[in-house]
Amino acid sequence: MTDKKYFSQNSQIYSYVATCLFGLERFVGEEIDALGYERTFTIDGRVGFRGDISAVARCNIWLRTAERLFINTGSFHAETFDELFEGTKAIEWEQWIGRDDAFPVKGHSVKSALYSIPDCQKIVKKAIVDRLSPRFGISHFEETGTKYQIEFFILKDEAYLLIDASGTALHKRGYRALSGEAPLRETLAAAAVKISRPREEVLLWDPFCGSGTIAIEAALLMTNTAPGLNRSFAAEQFNQISHDIWSAARDEAEELRDRKSGFEVFASDIDREILELARHNAEKAGVSDRIKIFELDARMVETGGRRGTIVCNPPYGERLGTVEDAHKLYHDIGIKWRALDRWQKYILTSDEEFEHYYGCRADKVRKLYNGMLKCGLYQYFKNGRTAQNNKVTSG
Repeated sequence: MTDKKYFSQNSQIYSYVATCLFGLERFVGEEIDALGYERTFTIDGRVGFRGDISAVARCNIWLRTAERLFINTGSFHAETFDELFEGTKAIEWEQWIGRDDAFPVKGHSVKSALYSIPDCQKIVKKAIVDRLSPRFGISHFEETGTKYQIEFFILKDEAYLLIDASGTALHKRGYRALSGEAPLRETLAAAAVKISRPREEVLLWDPFCGSGTIAIEAALLMTNTAPGLNRSFAAEQFNQISHDIWSAARDEAEELRDRKSGFEVFASDIDREILELARHNAEKAGVSDRIKIFELDARMVETGGRRGTIVCNPPYGERLGTVEDAHKLYHDIGIKWRALDRWQKYILTSDEEFEHYYGCRADKVRKLYNGMLKCGLYQYFKNGRTAQNNKVTSG
């Protein structure tokens, strides 16, 4: 999907880090590859890569499964506060932060000698001030200008000093100002759709659509619509990235949209109010013409003679009223959906007993996270063979 005419002519190469929910690293890496950038490392919830300055705009606009994009200003080993201070001070912060700019600091530490976040924040802040003070000839910074959010991440005593280029998290596409209870992250919904391997000739159906997130993400993916096309980013205020770069990145995204795709999505639910919200969100996302939204009990799904794929996040426990209600629902859809010939099912739930109540072992279970909530994506893609050979028996 890359087009060389959209790359910056500036030959300087920068280091970046895209963060994501645990389990989505492979998808983020593939998206970075598709944009034409060089991956440098992958660790839990983080993918590093290199690219020119236009990568800030293009990655913010195009990454579907990443949570944030950071500019990696430097990394170094740090087991002591002195090492953290000197390593931070050695970074050329003046390349980014101006005399009046704001540079608040926050961060994380995992399996490292430096574990006190407040102390690390103070050290990093002081080191940046000490670096910038002689260059601007001042000792006090008003910090009334552009905000450069600094974030440190220390993993096994390796410190990464980053600048947040996204601002609001990337899963907030801009189409879902309102949502129902227990909202599904847009990035996780996009990943679930990708795992299902959607095809233009195969209907994709979410029978528990709620506010429409899975259906909308499927329509965005299959029409090659950039998820960040209709929102803003923190780095748009950075002096180092011209408005022309952002304009070129958005022009690229508009040109690459597939407006002729025949892909179709069904989105259904039994809650009329939530269906109105789904319609509103689909309209705002610009994909309402791709999604048929209607009221239907998930236990009434019929194939209509078509091939199809179900991708859904069924309600559980607190979303239904009781855990028993959820288990009864899983049992009922298990009976119905196993009879759907030539249909594949991808069911995302945090209920670890799902297979038991659904009545059939999944062909594959992928561990994922909806924020901090551990989930499983139960994949049924062998159709009739699964129902016959993998039944879960009680007792």
